[in-house]
Amino acid sequence: MTTPQSEEAAPGLERFSYDDAIVRMFVTATLVWAVVGFLVGLIIAAELPMPWLNGGLEWITFGRLRPLHTNAVIFAFAGNAIFAAIYYSTQRLCKARMFSDTLSRLHFWGWQLIIVSAALTLPFGITQSKEYAELEWPIDIAIALVWAGFFGVNFFMTLIKRRERHMYVALWFYIATIVTVAVLHIFNNLVVPAGLFKSYPIYAGVQDAMMQWWYGHNAVAFFLTTPFLGLMYYFLPKAADRPVFSYRLSILHFWSLVFIYIWAGPHHLHYTAVPEWAQSLGMVFSLMLWMPSWGGMINGLLTLRGAWHKVTGDPVLKFFVVAITFYGMSTFEGPMLSIKAVNSLSHYTDWGIGHVHAGALGWNGFMAFGMIYWLAPRLYQTKLHSQGLANLHFWTATIGILLYVVSMYVAGLTQGLMWRGVTESGQLAYPDFVQTTRAIIPMYFIRLLGGTLYLGGTLVGCWNIYRTWAARPAEYEEQVHEAPALSDLDFAPETAPESDLEMVTDYAKKIDVWSTFWWHRVWERLPVKFTVMTTLAVATASLLELVPTFVIRSNVPTIASVKPYTPLELTGRDIYISEGCYNCHSQMIRPMVAETKRYGEFSKPGESVYDHPFQWGSRRIGPDLAREGGKQNNQWHVLHFQDPARMNEGSVMPKYPWLMKKKIDFESIPVRIAAMQTLGVPYDQYEGDDRDQSVDDAKTQAKQIAADFVQQNAGPYRTLDGKEIDLSDKRVVALVAYLQRLGTDLFAAPEAPSSEAPSSDAPAAQVEEVADEDAAPPTTAMTKPQSEELNR
Repeated sequence: MTTPQSEEAAPGLERFSYDDAIVRMFVTATLVWAVVGFLVGLIIAAELPMPWLNGGLEWITFGRLRPLHTNAVIFAFAGNAIFAAIYYSTQRLCKARMFSDTLSRLHFWGWQLIIVSAALTLPFGITQSKEYAELEWPIDIAIALVWAGFFGVNFFMTLIKRRERHMYVALWFYIATIVTVAVLHIFNNLVVPAGLFKSYPIYAGVQDAMMQWWYGHNAVAFFLTTPFLGLMYYFLPKAADRPVFSYRLSILHFWSLVFIYIWAGPHHLHYTAVPEWAQSLGMVFSLMLWMPSWGGMINGLLTLRGAWHKVTGDPVLKFFVVAITFYGMSTFEGPMLSIKAVNSLSHYTDWGIGHVHAGALGWNGFMAFGMIYWLAPRLYQTKLHSQGLANLHFWTATIGILLYVVSMYVAGLTQGLMWRGVTESGQLAYPDFVQTTRAIIPMYFIRLLGGTLYLGGTLVGCWNIYRTWAARPAEYEEQVHEAPALSDLDFAPETAPESDLEMVTDYAKKIDVWSTFWWHRVWERLPVKFTVMTTLAVATASLLELVPTFVIRSNVPTIASVKPYTPLELTGRDIYISEGCYNCHSQMIRPMVAETKRYGEFSKPGESVYDHPFQWGSRRIGPDLAREGGKQNNQWHVLHFQDPARMNEGSVMPKYPWLMKKKIDFESIPVRIAAMQTLGVPYDQYEGDDRDQSVDDAKTQAKQIAADFVQQNAGPYRTLDGKEIDLSDKRVVALVAYLQRLGTDLFAAPEAPSSEAPSSDAPAAQVEEVADEDAAPPTTAMTKPQSEELNR
């Protein structure tokens, strides 16, 4: 690389060069992780209709690989694309090199190590089970350090030492991204560790669900939307050689998006145990999102006015136009899916899968590839290897994503209609869940074809960029730029303009002056103030949404018969989480006729007060498990894990032979109990030195379940090749214990209340039941006849 020229700068000017090496590094990482993420997605797409493809290997089952796929696509592929865009555009918009080359490199390598850590832990079942936040606590700490300590400091210090007084619109979206993602990540991942690779969130049940989807929805908003909008506002005008259509619209777009988006998380929890007011709040703000979202889409597409003739011959603009179109489609569909009547049909179905892939692959993917094709000649200082290959990539990816999305829409509608189908006599039209599974298998194969085409297009694009890189000059030319320091720039303070309106009131004139947004120009010169205002907008919306659920006790009425899990059941729950069962099974029965007929009594808020984390799920590839306890005997569950298709013909669940071979980690149980006690779960019988008793209790319960199996099976467990195994210390027994507990507390007889006053250190839920006369009365356990009467 050539060094900057040694001549001194002209009087009053400073000499500087841009760090494009870091941009090249992030572009390379983007392409590498794109292939990895899409390939893992292709594997799990194939495993759904063909569960035998994992070959009996636990590390590549659907449940283990699905979070790896989502993390690879979101944080590895899209994340590196974001960083490439920000590092390239920020330097040029600020007329300044990044504050620290060292921080830039620490950011790059730290982020890649985080992604590798995810690839090494998730397939081994090390997960928190919270969607888009599955990584365990040591990696979460590393994410916070890399994001805020390296990336955030580097970005904001570059803003402070910039040589351009005005902050362009793209920088606004970058600011919102960096601040909000930090807030979301830190508060959603507050946990109590139970070992190096295990932790429990401080939230439980309803509160955990609210926090997770405050995070989950806004991870989409502030990781997959705002930075890509910043990318759009910078690279689209550059590629089209046209100015942004409307400055005022960009202001309205930014502030309304930042404030409104943060409220919309509860729309993921319609008809669940979340309070009704929170669901309605999420729906209303989701509908309001149409305005800023489509404002951004319109601003992007109309930027191409006078340049549409370029689209036919420029693959970069083709990628951008399709990306913005998918953004418009996704941001129309999202608010539509938040409407309760629509959500009652779409939730838990593959319609949601089609929706998120239209956003991630259609919007984010096409924007990223368009940006890379625009950057490649500039970064590698040579011509793009082949326009024809870029066009091939575009058309292959377009056909692939259309096949993918349409097939999932059809599958989702089929699922929703079959699940809720009721005959004239009031019975379920399709009582067996697997009937729905069989009906959508053809759609899974079409989805597989679409994913293959999209990956194929990506491979073509990677080859094209590689050949462009191979033609680079022996040494990159490092251009030297000159600009005055910010303190030396002529400063003309913004003043309010005069209104041109006549024969109107003074109030109307004030509104006319305000609508010119002259006051916003002041903010655009002050990065610290702008950041503070953005943070206040996000924090205010978050607090108003979340705090009522945590402080109003009536939102989560307690149930006297709900007790903590036994030590073995707690261990089984952790195995359930480790195997990724939450990716396929929900534990939330909605108050709908078809659901209560299919699964039983609808779920209550108080049932999950000891669930750290909650397990309500977001998708049903298999049936809901909220009332699974007691439906089948222990023998059925064990044999079902051995060979699901044998017990339920047509099942797409893979075999789990390792559960009958791997031993339960009994020695870790006291640590798990201690962590739960820290969270306020009333394991009073295991206080202090009595905590080791939890191991003996777990072993006793495990032996009982194993003995039940032998009795019900008329003999010991045998593998498919005839080998006899004692199950009394195997993981399957703990998992069965957990499954047999699910949903049984609601109908259990509550213990008689103690005549003693509650102690001052009693858990909050217990004190509420006994001492708080103003709190809503606790729900007592119901008998099944009472439950049926309630449904009627």
